[in-house]
Amino acid sequence: MGNKVVLQTNLEGVKFLKRGKVRDIYEIDDYLLIVATDRVSAFDVVLPNGIPGKGRVLTQISLFWFNQMKDLVENHLVTANVSEFPESLRRYAEILEGRSMLVKKAKPLPVECIVRGYITGSGWKDYQKTGTVCGIKLPEGLVESAKLPEPIYTPSTKAEEGHDINITFDETVKILGDEIAKKVKDLTVTIYKKASEIAEKKGIIIADTKMEYGFYDGKLILIDELLTPDSSRFWSIKDYLPGKSQDSYDKQIVRDYLISIKWDKKPPAPVLPDEIVEKAAARYEEIFKILTS
Repeated sequence: MGNKVVLQTNLEGVKFLKRGKVRDIYEIDDYLLIVATDRVSAFDVVLPNGIPGKGRVLTQISLFWFNQMKDLVENHLVTANVSEFPESLRRYAEILEGRSMLVKKAKPLPVECIVRGYITGSGWKDYQKTGTVCGIKLPEGLVESAKLPEPIYTPSTKAEEGHDINITFDETVKILGDEIAKKVKDLTVTIYKKASEIAEKKGIIIADTKMEYGFYDGKLILIDELLTPDSSRFWSIKDYLPGKSQDSYDKQIVRDYLISIKWDKKPPAPVLPDEIVEKAAARYEEIFKILTS
């Protein structure tokens, strides 16, 4: 997917809006330009070196899923074809190719929509303490990485800095109102179930994922990214073994390395060795090929 690492973009003459952990966002008339860079963050800190090709992988996987789900819900994509971008962006074609989307300027909902089909990560920690995840009572005796009887919806707040905070469905009703809260819950679970069926045919389990929605022209649409390795946990069906943590197709290699060197999770983050960067890049590339082939 191209080996030149893009850590940040500087598109002169284009109105810069903000820089997230991974994405650079620009404003062009009534649209936004979202550029997925190769930056990688771990434990909410952006690392000094990136993962080659990561931004392209994230963008192309999102495009694949947006297309798969368009009969269920509209999304914010206008075009990802650089030759169809406004004239002012054409001179940046080389940087933008494959890693950018021109999207509708939607008003985002202040809630992250998370669905879990398996018990892992922070959900597993909560379950061990309380037998619940986000206020949802789960069966007794589940082991780590176990498949849940039914996918559960476990929303969170959206934090600009630091960690998002898990909230209950009732709390989302207070934030969004009854109708919208119910609609995004149902849509998120429906999308997850459809994606899981598609992925399982390719030998992949989607353990959990998060989605974002916004309003555009009075209509609820999907925004941001969809079912990428940065927003989801993908596991190999053939290697899946409940009772322990699973090897996932994402930046787990990076996290494991940082834990092994006992980094205190505070900036500045250490530089990743080439070997870890190469392994992580290969992992992103692998899941891209499996899902979109």
